[in-house]
Amino acid sequence: MKIDHTPPETPATQYLRQHRIAHSNHLYHYEEHGGTRVSARELNVDEHAVVKTLVMEDESGKPLIVLMHGDRKVSTRELARQSGRKKIETCTPEAAHRHTGYMVGGTSPFGTRKQMPIFIEKSILDLPLIYINGGRRGFLVGVHPHDIVRALGPVVVEAALKG
Repeated sequence: MKIDHTPPETPATQYLRQHRIAHSNHLYHYEEHGGTRVSARELNVDEHAVVKTLVMEDESGKPLIVLMHGDRKVSTRELARQSGRKKIETCTPEAAHRHTGYMVGGTSPFGTRKQMPIFIEKSILDLPLIYINGGRRGFLVGVHPHDIVRALGPVVVEAALKG
């Protein structure tokens, strides 16, 4: 399948431009259920530097976003403890779409439909550059972690489990 190398215009890219966040565009062939393993392989980068945007809900159904290394899982118990919530779980793809305006596989923390608390794994901040979804399946943007902190004001947590 031929990939159009023109970066798409998404709410995420609009947000990045409006907030003057330097970023690079990276298109790749999206594979259903391929996740960060596929995007890392396609872009020839370490999966640890590919950051997934996970939409979760707390015990009262309030949405939140977790930014986690592609090769790690989130300890929802640890995240709940560190965020002062009783329980956190992944929400359905339909709920994630409703909260963010993005399809699962194309969820970006930038330009979401609703304002939500954002949590970022502490070790992501140690990376010189990360690759995170640009608002469409098969499209990542390269950004500096400090720009995510400046633009989104995430709460730093340590909730990673080995993938």
